[in-house]
Amino acid sequence: MWVSSVWRTTLSPGRRAQSALAQLRGILEGELEEIRGAGTWKSERVITSPQGPSIRVDGISGGILNFCANNYLGLSSHPEVIQAGVQALGEFGAGLSSTRFICGTQSIHKKLEAKLALFHRREDAILYPSCFDANAGLFEALLTPEDAVLSDELNHASIIDGIRLCKAHKYRYRHLDMADLEAKLKEAQKHRLRLVATDGAFSMDGDIAPLREICRLAAQYGALVFVDECHATGFLGPTGRGTDELLGVMDQVTIINSTLGKALGGASGGYTTGPEPLISLLRQRSRPYLFSNSPPPAVVGCASKALDLLMENSTIVQSMAAKTRRWSRSWASSSGSMAFSYL
Repeated sequence: MWVSSVWRTTLSPGRRAQSALAQLRGILEGELEEIRGAGTWKSERVITSPQGPSIRVDGISGGILNFCANNYLGLSSHPEVIQAGVQALGEFGAGLSSTRFICGTQSIHKKLEAKLALFHRREDAILYPSCFDANAGLFEALLTPEDAVLSDELNHASIIDGIRLCKAHKYRYRHLDMADLEAKLKEAQKHRLRLVATDGAFSMDGDIAPLREICRLAAQYGALVFVDECHATGFLGPTGRGTDELLGVMDQVTIINSTLGKALGGASGGYTTGPEPLISLLRQRSRPYLFSNSPPPAVVGCASKALDLLMENSTIVQSMAAKTRRWSRSWASSSGSMAFSYL
C-alpha cells in the first residue's frame, strides 16, 4: 500500500489523470460486459422515416410494420399536428433558452396548460420537459416527513425515483392487491397526508389499475389518489381522457401526471394536473420545473393541436378502439390468447 501511494505521488498530474481514466475505463468495460453476459444489452433501431404504423429502418430494405411505438393514435405524423408545430416554430422561435420563472413562459405554454386542465376536468395544470420530470417534481414538493405515500410495487421507474426523493414515509403494496393496500392504509393512519400512487395502465403487462376500488379505499381511510396516465391519456375511456374516465372515477382522483410524448403528438413533454393550490405550489417548489428549460414552442404547438383533435370529437379514439378489438380477436383466434378486456 505504501509503495503504491508513493508511486502515485511521484507521477505527474497528467499521468495521474491518465491513470484515473484508465481505471474508469476498466470499471465501465467490466460493467458493460456484465450487461452483455446477462442478456440485457439494449440496441437501438435507427429509423430513417417519420414515426408511424409503417417505418423505414436503417439496414433493412423496404418498409416494416411498427407495433412497438407509443404513437397510439398516429398523431406524431398527423398533417395538422405537424403544421401546428411549424406555425408555432415560426411564431415563437426554436426555444426559450430559459426556465419558466425567469423568462421562459410564453402565451402558448399558458394556453396548453389551460387546455390540459380542461381536458382532464381539473382546476389547473403545469408543464414539464417530460413526465419523468413531472414525477420527479411532485412528491418532494408535496409530501413532508409527516406524510405517507403508498405505491404499487410495479409502478413506473419515474414514480419510484420521484418517491425516493421525498421525505415521506414509504409503503409499497403488492401489485393490484387491494387487501394489501388496505392493510398499508390502516398502518399509515398515523400520518398527516396519505397519498396512494399508481399507474393507470401499467406499460409492461398492460394491467389496468382497479381505480374504483383504490378510490373507495382512499375515501374510507382519508387518503388522496395519484395516477400516472402516460399509457392511457388520449385513448382509454369513451373520449380518451384516461383510466379515470374509463372506470368512472374522474371526480375521485386528486392528481394526474401524464405525457405529451406518447398519444398527444409523440414529441416530448409532460404535465401535472389537479387542484389549483397544488399546481401553484409546484410552480414555487418543484425542482425539475424551476431548473429546466421550458418545453419548446414547436412541441407545445403539436400537443395543443393533438388535444384539439381529441376534444373536437371522439372519432380518433373510437378508431383506436376498433383497431384494438380487431387485432385482439385476430390474435385470440390464431393463438388462443385472451383479448383485451378493457375495450
